[in-house]
Amino acid sequence: MKKALFTLTLVAASFSSFAAVAQQPTATPAAAGNPDAYTAMMAATIQDLMSTGDPAKLKQADAKLERAAQVAPKDWLPRYYQAYARTITAFVSKEEDETKDKYLDQAEAALAQARKLGGEESELLVVQAYIYQARLSISPMLRSMKYSKMVTETLAQAKKLNPANPRIYLVQANNVYYTPSMFGGGADVAKPLFQEAQTRFTAFKPTSVLAPNWGERQVKGRLKSYETASVK
Repeated sequence: MKKALFTLTLVAASFSSFAAVAQQPTATPAAAGNPDAYTAMMAATIQDLMSTGDPAKLKQADAKLERAAQVAPKDWLPRYYQAYARTITAFVSKEEDETKDKYLDQAEAALAQARKLGGEESELLVVQAYIYQARLSISPMLRSMKYSKMVTETLAQAKKLNPANPRIYLVQANNVYYTPSMFGGGADVAKPLFQEAQTRFTAFKPTSVLAPNWGERQVKGRLKSYETASVK
């Protein structure tokens, strides 16, 4: 039961924080033939990816991203979003734990490809932190000591590279929010982190159109829930 609840909360955090990306305009390197068609294809695929929790549809989006990677082999974004798709597949899949770990192995492989293509490192590290959370959710009792630390260390690396990246603070806030109070976490401890994330989002300007620009919706929703709770 504890495992199911932990997995559910992490899935909720992942879906909420990534949901806004599909709505953001982005630019991408010119693909072979028609860059406008490529951008439209990527935008539609990201929309599909961010609007589903169905493993079959997530895999369909993954396949479309693979085709995009073939069309624009120098663009890191298809591999970045593949890493996300595979991570969420691991969260929502009802398959065996070994199979979920394989999805996460594939997510890490996609992330490594995005890194080789020159992807923005702080953004890659944020997704890496989600992958570690997914690893943890497979077996919280056995993996928490290892992967909780890895999430924290990965976000610290991302912050050193780009302290203005608001997604770092969002993922950090989520990590603290779902950490039991006996281990220094909980909603009250996480609130200042969500507030910091909102401050960072207010100042943030995306670098291009298909570039990562997700997470503000979740921050606003979380802060709204604090307001609602204080009224009761």
